[in-house]
Amino acid sequence: LLLFNGRIYTMEPAQPRAEALAIAGNRILAVGSDAELRPLLGPGGSAVDLEGQAVIPGLIDAHVHFGWFSWALHQGEIDLDNVPTKAEAVARVASQTHKVPAGQWIQGAGWNKNIWPDPSFPCAADLDAVSRDHPVALEDKSHHATWVNSRALELAGITAASEDPPGGEIVRDAGGQPTGILLETAAQLVHKLIPEADVAQMVEALSKGISEAHRLGLTGVHDPGHSVVLAALQALRARGELGLRALVHIPAGDLDAALALGLRSGLGDEYLRIGGIKLFADGALGPQSAHMLAPYEGTADTLGIPTLTAGELRDMVRRARVGGLSIAAHAIGDAANRCVLDAIEYAQSQIPAGGHLPFLPDRIEHVQLLHPDDLPRLASLGVVASMQPIHAPSDMEMAERHWGRRCDLSYAWRSVLDSGAHLAFGSDCPVETLDPLPGIHAAVTRRSRDGSPGPEGWIPAQRLTVTEAVHAYTMGAAQASGEAHLKGSLSPGKLADVTVLSRDLFTIEPMEILDSRVTMTIFDGQIVFPGAGMEASLPK
Repeated sequence: LLLFNGRIYTMEPAQPRAEALAIAGNRILAVGSDAELRPLLGPGGSAVDLEGQAVIPGLIDAHVHFGWFSWALHQGEIDLDNVPTKAEAVARVASQTHKVPAGQWIQGAGWNKNIWPDPSFPCAADLDAVSRDHPVALEDKSHHATWVNSRALELAGITAASEDPPGGEIVRDAGGQPTGILLETAAQLVHKLIPEADVAQMVEALSKGISEAHRLGLTGVHDPGHSVVLAALQALRARGELGLRALVHIPAGDLDAALALGLRSGLGDEYLRIGGIKLFADGALGPQSAHMLAPYEGTADTLGIPTLTAGELRDMVRRARVGGLSIAAHAIGDAANRCVLDAIEYAQSQIPAGGHLPFLPDRIEHVQLLHPDDLPRLASLGVVASMQPIHAPSDMEMAERHWGRRCDLSYAWRSVLDSGAHLAFGSDCPVETLDPLPGIHAAVTRRSRDGSPGPEGWIPAQRLTVTEAVHAYTMGAAQASGEAHLKGSLSPGKLADVTVLSRDLFTIEPMEILDSRVTMTIFDGQIVFPGAGMEASLPK
């Protein structure tokens, strides 16, 4: 397969630009000028005239709940993203009750109290009026707060006498009664009652999710991990139908099992690979459960929720590291990020010289707020900053309200990159859109789609160049999975994963990135979007 007459951005410093790309099998054969590569096209080969379109390495989402996204897509859960009022959210639940048999769970996600006229938490009574015959569980935008109705509280046995689980909170009213909001681990009291997908159902759901990923130019994902998702990905791999390269983390609750089996981070092949142990150090900004060193603005003592104690973190990270497992730790607040860095530093000090080391680097997921003293520690400890730029325009007003002056080092991609740390970008879908182009736009502009907060963007000192942002979605993600030798750039011998764009992101006005679209996705040497074998219908 020969792609020619294009603007090819290789992400390789030695040869950053080219006109043509030759693919043989599932590997890149050559990169160069049209004149150099045309002689490589032999009988049976295909040629695609790119007509000046931009080409970049296949995009990799380094933090996406891909199984979760695919299942929601498959099930048709209620979409509450950007619902402007609580009343509208309740109305959507009411509509769903007419479509679902009585007694069946109603689920949805995306509600955000911070954009409602009344930013206080909703309650079970709001849902009870429209859903007495159905248990309801609705995840907020951050997926760290769950809004349930009284039927769900009853099924879960949650009463005034119920104790908060470790790392979670049952929100209560002045009289001590549960309000219908469950924070962090408290949500598991309800989630464990909701029937989960089996492997066959998840295979079907993932197939739909993979098609959507191809449409958006994605050729790889890093998933936080779930046993059913991993099993379904293996089933697709065995069938030769796994159309994405997947790194799958191991949930913290399975650490003992992973150690007993002798699993090591990096096990797998170029299609499916085991990542690190996924830990949660705190909650999120939206419900003010991110763990802070100092109280949230306007409060006297609200510090968020540490979902693990400092001692528990140290022990888990040390045990994982001794067993050859890296960690992927969720940390939003500055206290949570410090605790994770402390745990990694401690674990590194406990490994004797010549001892086993994880094949993959440790990483912190989100890194949304850092204390200035902790910024240099990412690089010094070799920790990957796995960040999601799309969060900045979504969160900026909320962050200013709750973090104030501390925002100077929030979503701090420029500071992190300049510190020498590796940066890998993702979406956090379904918290945000799966589409990576809005993420690139956010990294470069730090502005919303409507242009706010102005031409310079929010905290403009933290903006990146287009090259740096694309690098974080390609080579940065490949480095995080220990696969920089296989993918992340367009050079001979690497896997033939390619994304073609309608516009040249590197030369257009940054706000115009949102007007761009993916015109072709190549995975494993095959055109998978607009469709496998479609080269005959494309310009020659």
